[in-house]
Amino acid sequence: MKITRLALKNWRNFKSVEIALEERQFIIGPNASGKSNLLDVFRFLRDIAKPDGGGVQKAVADRGGLSKLRCLSARTDPEVRLSLDLRGEGDEPDVWTYEIGIRQQPRGHREVFVSHERVLKNKTEIVKRPDKQDVADEVRLTQSFLEQVNENRRFRELAYYFEGVTYLHLVPQLLRFSDEFQGRVLEADPFGQGLLERIAKTPKKTQRARLRRIEQALKSALPQLQELQFEKDEATGRPHLAALYNHWRPKAGWQREDQFSDGTLRLIGLLWSLTEGDSLLLLEEPELSLNAAIVGRLAPLIYRMQRSRRRQVLVSTHSVDLLRDPGVRPEEVLLLEPSPEGTSVTPLSRVDSIKRLMDAGLTAGEAALPRTAPKQLKLFSF
Repeated sequence: MKITRLALKNWRNFKSVEIALEERQFIIGPNASGKSNLLDVFRFLRDIAKPDGGGVQKAVADRGGLSKLRCLSARTDPEVRLSLDLRGEGDEPDVWTYEIGIRQQPRGHREVFVSHERVLKNKTEIVKRPDKQDVADEVRLTQSFLEQVNENRRFRELAYYFEGVTYLHLVPQLLRFSDEFQGRVLEADPFGQGLLERIAKTPKKTQRARLRRIEQALKSALPQLQELQFEKDEATGRPHLAALYNHWRPKAGWQREDQFSDGTLRLIGLLWSLTEGDSLLLLEEPELSLNAAIVGRLAPLIYRMQRSRRRQVLVSTHSVDLLRDPGVRPEEVLLLEPSPEGTSVTPLSRVDSIKRLMDAGLTAGEAALPRTAPKQLKLFSF
């Protein structure tokens, strides 16, 4: 399944936005323009849909309450609303629309409630809320149908899809010192702390196949690497990655993940994430800690992996190198531009000045990233 359209109203930086989404989508913009907040739309839906302690109330509370989600430019209409179109796979794929609106009670306990929820399948409306039962019992509106297995049976594949959304912004220190942080893994593990446990839970045959592919890729990026393997500590049972590097003494060059460089850990986490799951994958600045030459190969790598697994990938970045591949099309890059009335989101294919530069032979990074530089940067001093 793929998300083909996203519309936002009063969501964080975005007062009103409607955009088409490609199967591989890059997001660029200045600092604090809303790149992470745009990715958080899909994490928010995942948090609502997940069956183990999810739901609207927790998803909103985990983000500091509705006042922290609502766009600062929202004035007369305080409702936060998300709308998505999705397309299934196959020769005659189902086309879905899911919409949810959230408000806060104007008085009293100021509880958060679902002000709007709508589901369409192939243009036929199958859910529309508030319904008669909601009017008779307003407590029902404290939950969405997306989080209720008794109510989402007619669109459960959407719930499963949102539940499977993966976000990765791997922090090497959390993985390197996972023993010290044991028992304090953040919910949904956005920073890759539980990567070793995820590898350990993967069926052995699949695990070995994925690690072989990662090993081959790493050998190209890390010339001294000879072998990568997964193992468990005999004393503690803790999972570990081990790599063998060239050394003048045979078999003396083995290292575990606590000795890996930041770039190696981030690259392993990225490659593993690209091989698991088939729902939406969100990558936050995957270029961090990586050599520029490696970063320059990520866009075509993501394309090949995404095409083979039929998986949609959204990537936020500040990197010219990541966007230097000539295969990155203008419609695959979204440009975020902040203003006093909220951030706008525009594909490069609709920015004439940038599109002309790309038509003349410049890459997306060369043509578009200079536009994301702060206009007052020349005044920056300390």
